[in-house]
Amino acid sequence: MRQAEIFGPFFAMMGLTFIVWVYMYVRRIRFISSSRLSGAELQRPGVLVERAPAAVTNASDNLRNLFEIPVLFYALTLYLYVVHQVDALYLAGAWIFVAFRALHSAMHCTLNIVMARFVLYAIATATLWLMILRAALGA
Repeated sequence: MRQAEIFGPFFAMMGLTFIVWVYMYVRRIRFISSSRLSGAELQRPGVLVERAPAAVTNASDNLRNLFEIPVLFYALTLYLYVVHQVDALYLAGAWIFVAFRALHSAMHCTLNIVMARFVLYAIATATLWLMILRAALGA
């Protein structure tokens, strides 16, 4: 197996982060334009969060979330590449992680059904923890 194949899910995760970042700003800019918040109001801490509906704040919450557990994913993929341990199982796990994080982001930024979002998050995160455990044990 080519070790560089691990960079497919690695860059897909970065692509997901970029998509959520763009979506967040589109939602924020539309809200700010339609609500006519002044520059002075926007400078006060928390005003945007207080006044914006969930449809606006969910995307920023999700973007913040993409800099939590996924940081471990990035570190693991780089580790696997450096030590030449990328195999079909790790690659499948990486794609499962990315797929369920993408579903989680889609749910969080749109319908935001909390239990559905939690299940998607749990599947992605459990997959990552199993990958980390496997790497730590050298299996």
